[in-house]
Amino acid sequence: MPKSLVRDAKRRLPLAQLLSVLTLSVSASFLGGGASAQDQGEMVKSHGYSFYGDLSYPADFKHFNYVNPDAPKGGEISISTLGTFDSMNPYSRKGRGGVLSTMMYESLLGEGVGNESAPADVYAEYYCLLCETVEYPVGKDWVIFRMRPEAKFSNGDPVTAHDIAFSHNLLLDQGLKSYADAVRKRIPKVEVIDDHTVKFYFTEGISRRSLIDQVGFVPAWSKKWYEETGARLDESRLEISPGSGAYMVEDVDVNRRIVYKRNPDYWGRDLPFNVGRNNFDRIRVEYFGDENSAFEAFKSGEYTFRNESNSKQWATAYEFPKVKDGYVVTEKIADGSPPTPTGIVFNLGREILQDKQVREAVALAFNFEWTNESLQYGLFKQRVSFTQDTPLMATGLPEGAELAFLQELGDVVAPEMLSEEVRLPHTSGAARLLDRRNARAASKLLDAAGWAVGDDGKRRNAAGEPLRLTFLLNSSGSATLAAVVENFMSNLESLGIEAVLEKVDASQYTSRERDRDYDMVYDAYAPFLGTGTGLSQRYGSEAASYSLFNPAGLASPMVDAIIEASLLAETREEEEAAMMALDRALRHEFIMIPVWYNDVYWTAYYDQYGHPENQPAYALGYLDFWWYDAEKAEKLRAAGVLR
Repeated sequence: MPKSLVRDAKRRLPLAQLLSVLTLSVSASFLGGGASAQDQGEMVKSHGYSFYGDLSYPADFKHFNYVNPDAPKGGEISISTLGTFDSMNPYSRKGRGGVLSTMMYESLLGEGVGNESAPADVYAEYYCLLCETVEYPVGKDWVIFRMRPEAKFSNGDPVTAHDIAFSHNLLLDQGLKSYADAVRKRIPKVEVIDDHTVKFYFTEGISRRSLIDQVGFVPAWSKKWYEETGARLDESRLEISPGSGAYMVEDVDVNRRIVYKRNPDYWGRDLPFNVGRNNFDRIRVEYFGDENSAFEAFKSGEYTFRNESNSKQWATAYEFPKVKDGYVVTEKIADGSPPTPTGIVFNLGREILQDKQVREAVALAFNFEWTNESLQYGLFKQRVSFTQDTPLMATGLPEGAELAFLQELGDVVAPEMLSEEVRLPHTSGAARLLDRRNARAASKLLDAAGWAVGDDGKRRNAAGEPLRLTFLLNSSGSATLAAVVENFMSNLESLGIEAVLEKVDASQYTSRERDRDYDMVYDAYAPFLGTGTGLSQRYGSEAASYSLFNPAGLASPMVDAIIEASLLAETREEEEAAMMALDRALRHEFIMIPVWYNDVYWTAYYDQYGHPENQPAYALGYLDFWWYDAEKAEKLRAAGVLR
């Protein structure tokens, strides 16, 4: 599985597959400094890639607009995570990969530290890192990457086209099946032209979306290392192959900490792509068994940066002396990315939950308003859309270009999608946990679905089988989330449902989630701001029975048709109409109970870091383009706040 599948789905939506069709008229200015199609005999040659060709940064850019080009290098930033790990190979289904264990590996096109976007101020634009140029015909039948000859792995070996071809094939042979199946159909051949030139061929007669960016984000692994060691990509292991990235592993203490250090001999440190980035000498990750111990460790200075996600802690716990004395900074930073569609996901592989009436009844037991006010201090908004707060969010009845798009798909589109307003979450009263109006509505739905209430208050079907639903929960997760789920389960019990909460440790949770061993789980899908073949892996039928990125197992002919049609969009306007239709369809299919979202980052950190004044829209970037302030750090040590 490539790094682009591991990254947080904030902008490239783990596969960098959000691009569209490039027209024949490509001008030098349209390419942001690249040569025109006419000059190249209907060829495109550029320093980066966007499906539409509209690169914001010219070929001679000096650095990204949001970074501090004079940011000092040095110091350490330390963060925390919960749970355990037993592998430094995150590309396998086996084992539990360590945090940030992809960060050593670069790709032809560049990205940010920790799988964030780079550049983080533009959307769906990708710039050369291991490559110098990208070349392809206007029809995108193939692509050639000409690589930087100075690129090398951390052990000093050069990064060559042979390594790129090897990595691509390794993913197909030993990577995730859902990924390999999809890629083989679209990318039939890779060819090494010379040591620093690699060519990928694309299947005829298919959409050209998500092809160049797909191969451009394959991580570069050392062919020599894999062949000499006999290591496999599909195995759990602590030994790692050398990477070409700015960071390398310094120390691994299983289930306690991982330390990454900046490679002093990093080949690409002076590239414009990297100016003002990769500023810390060390990035340290501390592991904790539960959230309370992690927070207490932060207060004591055991680690120095928190991206807080617990509303209770943000509202009540950041009044300890170091905050009051100004040693610890608490800061809200705007998040311009669409929020990740988290929620209570239904396993559609369970026969009980294949009945939409049952899912709707179960959803009515979730009281967002009470939850937000009573457990989350009123700090969240309710998410309604898979493209929340973006121009692609479906509203009201379909009209204009979206309506025309849906009508062209024919009978595969549910008739009510055209005649009814888009699905919105139910509302509840905040005064009490169980909203009686919603409870009555849920009871009617369950009765209609054949789950009648017996004399004992329990619901059974005609065969006398109880309506039993299990919820899988990670015991090392947030105490607030546990309370949310427990209250939701209490409401299900009030409806006569046998609701079973199964709290398991992190390793069991990972295993059972991969095997889809649950009725319901708190999980997430990827938001999207554009189309691409990666949408099929997340929302499509083809890999629905086993894809790790489709926790509901959604297999909808309507969704499939929308995704396939979206790949043929020839303008941004057509693409936007298709994405709005996809949002409408996913909400119609009702695969999860949408919960909450936050449009700001809650950050807390010891006052020894700096960050750009103008935060880019698509990344927080604390590991990527923040920096260490040695003078401030010395003041903290002098005050005895940090060692």
